[in-house]
Amino acid sequence: MSNIPADLYYTAEHEWITAPDGDGVVRVGITDFAQDALGDVVYAQLPEAGSSYSASEAIGEVESTKSVSDIFAPLQGEIVRVNDALDADPGLINSDPYGGGWLMEMRPSDADAVQGLLSADDYSQQVG
Repeated sequence: MSNIPADLYYTAEHEWITAPDGDGVVRVGITDFAQDALGDVVYAQLPEAGSSYSASEAIGEVESTKSVSDIFAPLQGEIVRVNDALDADPGLINSDPYGGGWLMEMRPSDADAVQGLLSADDYSQQVG
């Protein structure tokens, strides 16, 4: 069974999202289930900080030894920061998907939209 932290939100596209912080910023990554399905990640193409996206828009991709998978914006909003550590070590997505392997931080246009994403229980049923 995949590791599915209860304090995060999830998308059907296997991304996790933190609750908004005091500045309304959320952190986004791919789930343990997704990194396991991908295999060894060798490259992550991330969006540029300062760019804005609509929810469900393809904003980057993760390349593994098995395949290339799109990264989708979980919410409408602006990318405020990307995880530059992945340039040197994309394998962090495999080894620490909920920690050092995070992909980006974004400021959703509507912070309450996070509430509309999947809960850990909902996501667990989807991948279970």
